[in-house]
Amino acid sequence: MLGYIWQYVYTSFLRYWLKWLIRQATGTCELQRICSGCKPGATRTTKAEYSLQSSKNKVLRGALETDKDKLERCVDEIMKVKNVKPQKDPLFKESLHICLLQITGHSSLYVSVEDLRKQVFNSDNQEHEAMLLKLWDLLMPTVKLESRVTKQWGDIGFQGDDPKTDFRGMGMLGLINLVFFSENYTEEARQVLSHANHPKLGYSYAIVGINLTEMAYSLLKSGALKPHFYNTVQGRPELQHFHQLYCYLAYEFDKFWVAEEPESIMHFNQYREKFHNIVKTHLQDPEVSLTMTVRSERN
Repeated sequence: MLGYIWQYVYTSFLRYWLKWLIRQATGTCELQRICSGCKPGATRTTKAEYSLQSSKNKVLRGALETDKDKLERCVDEIMKVKNVKPQKDPLFKESLHICLLQITGHSSLYVSVEDLRKQVFNSDNQEHEAMLLKLWDLLMPTVKLESRVTKQWGDIGFQGDDPKTDFRGMGMLGLINLVFFSENYTEEARQVLSHANHPKLGYSYAIVGINLTEMAYSLLKSGALKPHFYNTVQGRPELQHFHQLYCYLAYEFDKFWVAEEPESIMHFNQYREKFHNIVKTHLQDPEVSLTMTVRSERN
């Protein structure tokens, strides 16, 4: 209770006066001090985001929802409002512009991901069908698919004879992630599939992949992925960066599963939650970078 009271008093009264005193002493605004005092990445961008969110000025708060093509003008308006002279602080404009690209880009990325999640797999859509068949060819290049509806789909981890029913939860987002991993990290994807088909430690490759897509989606929606994207993308994060994050989860989950040696797939939820907590712990590190580290392996 005391913590909430202190937070309210600080954000409503003390913070404003503290910023004013520091400005009088240093001759710089809070955003200047953040951009000059923090190296590029999550620490700088997160602090800039909080500063803009907490501002009582409409121009500063509105910057968080500015379109990409209006960001440069938005930065100029902020500099005018905060009386920042380019001659005295020549690096400020570019630093703030990058922060705003990352902040607004994260919001745009969520919208794009959500659109794909809501897009239902349609068997009558030739592009959807072609992508599904491409997944099979990438993972099983030496095995011909007997027909579109077949028990063979179980060999790459789908539940039934027709994979379309497995995409209901994550829509096309689930399929696109599976194909992206298989296309860009073909050897690694096949290694993971071989582990998934292990007689004792196996799991349903495609179903678990869709489940990990849900994990990535939830982390994005909650904002937990911001530090990762702010550290790894010096600009606007795009869909390919989200797909890359999925590849990290798919590859690392497989290593985690094999190392843990679960007694049965029936314990999947327990181990999935343990892995989820590991990822969330990593994301609490301001220097976090969830990128794939490919190991050499021959089975």
